[in-house]
Amino acid sequence: MLLICVDDLRPELNSFGVPHISSPHIDALAASGVSFRRHYVNAPSCGPSRYTLLTGRYGPAGNNALFQRAKDTTGVPPSMPEWFRRRGYVTVSIGKVSHHPGGRGGPDWNDDAQPELPGAWDRHLMPVGEWQHPRGAMHGLAHGEIREDAAAMDVYQSVPGDDDIYPDGRITAEALRQLSTLSADGDRPFFLAVGLLKPHLPFGAPAAYLDHYADVTFPPIPHPAKPTGKTTWHGSGEFRRYHNWGKDPNKDPVFAEAVRRHYAACVSYADAQVGKLLAELKRSGADANTIVVLWGDHGWHLGEHAIWGKHSLFEESLRSPLIVRYPGMEQAGATSRAVVETLDIFPTLCELTGSEAPPFAQGTSLRYLLEDSTATGHPAIAYTASATTVRTDTHRLILHDDGFVELYDHTSPAGETVNVADDHPATVESLLSILRAADLATAKR
Repeated sequence: MLLICVDDLRPELNSFGVPHISSPHIDALAASGVSFRRHYVNAPSCGPSRYTLLTGRYGPAGNNALFQRAKDTTGVPPSMPEWFRRRGYVTVSIGKVSHHPGGRGGPDWNDDAQPELPGAWDRHLMPVGEWQHPRGAMHGLAHGEIREDAAAMDVYQSVPGDDDIYPDGRITAEALRQLSTLSADGDRPFFLAVGLLKPHLPFGAPAAYLDHYADVTFPPIPHPAKPTGKTTWHGSGEFRRYHNWGKDPNKDPVFAEAVRRHYAACVSYADAQVGKLLAELKRSGADANTIVVLWGDHGWHLGEHAIWGKHSLFEESLRSPLIVRYPGMEQAGATSRAVVETLDIFPTLCELTGSEAPPFAQGTSLRYLLEDSTATGHPAIAYTASATTVRTDTHRLILHDDGFVELYDHTSPAGETVNVADDHPATVESLLSILRAADLATAKR
């Protein structure tokens, strides 16, 4: 298995119907697999979203979710990589697969005594180069620039050079070495997870990728106004921590477009790394018997609802790409519009590999959708520390911890701009019952 995790990746790719984005390598994967256009993460932040991916269960809402789990040494179900490791797989992670690149804690995130996922990996690697340590690489810019003070680091940049001048180039180079070694070992199956940092803030990529967008016209930002009434809107604090030359993208359309172009350049840079991985998989011959999953850990607002970032419970924070390809699949190139969620990936991989279903996993195997992309999905649940949400085929309901409810009708052009909860009490009650059944209050502790 090859699992590719991409940080902060919106579902805006050429193959996902967004023609102004240059993403040829992910598009090629989509053409040979099944693309889930309405895949939703279970939390709009890196740590808790990766918790659900790697455990198959709802969990704490903070970025330290996996470290919290690691402290509980009794009665904790195995993580997804541990599940496969116990079944004879060689498990290797490279880059940002769990929340910390390299999967460790400590002041510089490189303490072997503090693993995020105890017992999960035969090797958990994080090449750092000039960035000195995983913490430095996490928010690193070109040529070893480390974020010491976000206010002193540009929110975007574009620097001439090859892919290795940013951390993802080093991550990919190590992943290629590991993939070559793993594919040459015919005795044991492998689970290789590769986590790319971009397009996470700050938006830095080699200049060649920004050049893709020199003559590209970006569409208008949909629903750019700040919502009225109570919502999970926030002031884009993560984005505004960085040096932004005193500009506000909600008031300066030229700056807003520059931000969007640099984000797009980061997507194309990440896409190039995906291309290298897929090329090595094919060169080795392992593509003939390897499942490939590409997953975005959450979305990212680029001005929708006047937000520049994640962390809301709006569609833009929670929807991300999911592509699954496996040998012998009959629906290569198919697109599913079924509502699915990150929790579903663990049981899906178990079914595709013939492993027994993990009885503790809270998701649903997507094998039936991989065989019939027109089939119906199921509600998707997500949460922050102070609110929960459920997305169905037609509606989104958000329940705040104080009892306030938002309801949005996705069959209406207004989408998530008009709260219709007061007008549809029966729909509200129906969706609240789904949230009650999920028992998220217990999971989020």
